[in-house]
Amino acid sequence: MKQFSELISAIEITNKTNAKMDALVHYFATAPDKDKLWLIALFTGKRPKRPVKTTLMKEWCMELTNIPEWLFLESYSTVGDLGETLALLLPKPTHHLDLSLNEWMMELKALKSKSDEVKKAFVLEAWTGLDQQERLIFNKLIGGSFRIGVSKKTLVNALAKLTGIDANQIMHSIIGHWEVEMMSFEALINGSHINYDNSKPYPFCLAYALEKNLGELGEPNEWMVEQKWDGIRGQIVKRNNEIYIWSRGEELVTKQFPELVEAISNFQDDFVIDGEILAMKDNDVLLFNDLQKRLNRKHVTKKLLQDVPVGFKAYDILELNGDDIRVISFEKRRQHLEKIFTSITLPKILQLSFIVNFNEWKELHAIRDNSRVINSEGLMLKQKKSPYHTGRKKGDWWKWKVDPLTIDAVMIYAQKGSGRRSSKYTDYTFAVKKDDGLVTVAKAYSGLTDKEITEISRWVNQNAIEKFGPVRTVKPELVFEIAFEGIALSNRHKSGVALRFPRIARWRKDKPVDDIDTIESVKQLITAP
Repeated sequence: MKQFSELISAIEITNKTNAKMDALVHYFATAPDKDKLWLIALFTGKRPKRPVKTTLMKEWCMELTNIPEWLFLESYSTVGDLGETLALLLPKPTHHLDLSLNEWMMELKALKSKSDEVKKAFVLEAWTGLDQQERLIFNKLIGGSFRIGVSKKTLVNALAKLTGIDANQIMHSIIGHWEVEMMSFEALINGSHINYDNSKPYPFCLAYALEKNLGELGEPNEWMVEQKWDGIRGQIVKRNNEIYIWSRGEELVTKQFPELVEAISNFQDDFVIDGEILAMKDNDVLLFNDLQKRLNRKHVTKKLLQDVPVGFKAYDILELNGDDIRVISFEKRRQHLEKIFTSITLPKILQLSFIVNFNEWKELHAIRDNSRVINSEGLMLKQKKSPYHTGRKKGDWWKWKVDPLTIDAVMIYAQKGSGRRSSKYTDYTFAVKKDDGLVTVAKAYSGLTDKEITEISRWVNQNAIEKFGPVRTVKPELVFEIAFEGIALSNRHKSGVALRFPRIARWRKDKPVDDIDTIESVKQLITAP
């Protein structure tokens, strides 16, 4: 644990990518193999299921420290992170436990099936045998995630720097399904398991937001343009009569979409296809809010299949009959994709993404502006000669989204952030007018400068009315413009609407509260083009 703790400390004290990568390279060069595998697993979202409820950890901490709940909650609201709060409140260690990361992870995995009494004894023994930083990491291993500014790309680049193996190959190897107990570090990095796993997806090719005028992209005939859909980006893998569906978040979602599996089984060819999973009815694309009803379901009922039918719009093909074709041009890959999709009579739920016909750049403006009418987010611009990159490469693919929808709302709740923002109020809840009162309509935490956050935090401290744990109710005086990508009716929200990706566009110091939007004006945006 000490070596892992030192790595985390080295990463947390810098914001320089090269320094983080050097720390990772050193760890991979010196740590035991199983510890290396657990580091990769933890940093790529493969943490085992939580073995201990965080509510129990809170109770045990209060019991051990003999502090009342109100003081614990006050400490938690100040720190902003449960694992860190526990580590700070606990008394000094009485002894030192010297276990490797792998040993701690195996102990925690075995703890899952134990009684609460056994779990308590194990956690208290760990707390009294670890220093403050090690306790923080131990708490994170139980119930948190390692959000410490290390991207998957940085992790992969560190492994590539250490081993000399191509970063794309390493990325391909570490995503998808693998288990620490069944894998050696060398086998994982070299990808020896890839050929034996029919389910393996490829790293997704991603686009940058368009940041230049269309005319600066070159000649229009060098580009292909598609609609940008708002669903679940996914890869359908068909190999050796087996079918798998992966989300961009590297989750295996095959069982959530049985109708897609059935439709894909009609093809004779093997392939890996990139596209978008969408809620679709009568060939019309529904809102993302509809698709959410199908997500994270362990069992998809017949009624749900009927109420929320899904479809798949195919964008690209990455592998054909065992051959990786990502290096050939997008134009040629599109030809392969069209040939496959015209080789059989397709069910309606499988569709090729439509290529927009245009001769001059100016023609695209009206098409983009009309996107919301068909529940599209805008346009995708792809250079015909572009390969299928791993991650983002500026210049080949651009996303040109429609301008966001906006409303004016008043802040009514504030909560402190976590990490370096744990001392300031950074998470806000906003409301609009309803009848003679207010109704909450969105939560947001991004869009403000550090200077504005500091100013708002000072204002919250002076104008808080009530507090509920870490949340402060404030006077409804500060008005903000809230931007969002889409809006839909929702029975789950008190306001009756759900906003898609809300964020703060600007602080409207020029606007009085009397001029904020009403819930009626917000709902009018649902049908707005």
